[in-house]
Amino acid sequence: MPFEVQDLSGTFSVGDIAIALSLSFLLSAFIAWVYRFTHRNVSYSQSYVQTLVILGMLIALIMLVVGSNIARAFALVGALSVVRFRNAIKETRDVVFIFLVMGVGMAAGTRFYTLAVVAAVAISLIILVMYRFNWFAANVQRQVVKVQVPPDGNYTDNIQDVLITLTSEFELVSIESIRGGALTELMYTVRLKKGTEPGELITKLGERTGGQRVTVLTGYDQTDL
Repeated sequence: MPFEVQDLSGTFSVGDIAIALSLSFLLSAFIAWVYRFTHRNVSYSQSYVQTLVILGMLIALIMLVVGSNIARAFALVGALSVVRFRNAIKETRDVVFIFLVMGVGMAAGTRFYTLAVVAAVAISLIILVMYRFNWFAANVQRQVVKVQVPPDGNYTDNIQDVLITLTSEFELVSIESIRGGALTELMYTVRLKKGTEPGELITKLGERTGGQRVTVLTGYDQTDL
């Protein structure tokens, strides 16, 4: 008779524990690799990827502990509700991967092994296909322009004259008083006309702002006057 572990929700064998944790580890590691392979921005975090693997195994463990015991499930929810996370998720797709490893961990922990494997592989393949063929990409390049001007004077019209000349479209996003009211910072989102360089936009705006600071943000690159 195989060695068994008895808990309040029923009986599961050591083999069940080994399979659930091993499978959740392998599938979570595979999902983490897919995340690393398809990640494009500079916000990549090794700690986050390692957390994905650990989270998948942890969810599988939790599902083994809870089993079919409703009272224990509610007790677990109450215990976890006191946990507060300070780190903000940098990208929406990061949340998707968290839910994916949680789903796989839940399936492995409840011993739906086939479901865990099929779901992890199928969803990961979809992610890889979308990455490979660049699905839903919008061929729109926008820049963020920050212009600091004195609070008095007709600087807004002068700035807009430059933007009308050098951009195909622009939108005023925010107006903020900075340095104790000594300056006003205007933030625009713009789309440069074809052949226009950010440096040219900075130069023209600098001529209209009384020598105050002008910043153009293009993706993660920053050019300052």
